[in-house]
Amino acid sequence: MTPERKIPERRSRKARRTRDTLAQAAFELVLDRGLRNVTVEEIAEAADVDRRTFSRYFTSKEAAALDSLRGDGDRINAALRARPAPEPPLLAYRRAVLDWLADPGAEPWHRRPRIFDLLVVAEEEPTLYAVFHHIRVDAQEDSVAIVADRLGVDPRQDIRPAVTVAAGAGALL
Repeated sequence: MTPERKIPERRSRKARRTRDTLAQAAFELVLDRGLRNVTVEEIAEAADVDRRTFSRYFTSKEAAALDSLRGDGDRINAALRARPAPEPPLLAYRRAVLDWLADPGAEPWHRRPRIFDLLVVAEEEPTLYAVFHHIRVDAQEDSVAIVADRLGVDPRQDIRPAVTVAAGAGALL
């Protein structure tokens, strides 16, 4: 590996660590004190960064607190893209979810300590729920596009990709 390649990789790892630290701080503070009793400045301070650094990674404390959920949808969709082309769409979605659940490098949301507590808080806090909903919809829209590609259809004209993803995603919740 050339020295030129090492620098971007190091920056990328450092950025990922900073993002993860901010997300974890937001997650813990929101659970410990409630969303309304936490400021972005307090999250940044808990992560040992300044507010500007927080703003480079997140648009809100809600987005930071729920950040770990975003990666789950990305991993499921990566697994869905990797499924064999001839596999029927619903089976491919199911197996992609099973691949995600079995991945030793991933910690699916339902196994994370206190995540259900955060989802309860999200039910009570409209701004937190809105971000949760947005994360879920983004992941499902990506899944619909992947399934549509597998079927060779336009998801705006053919409902099958959306129905497949709704059935699969509904089983997760």
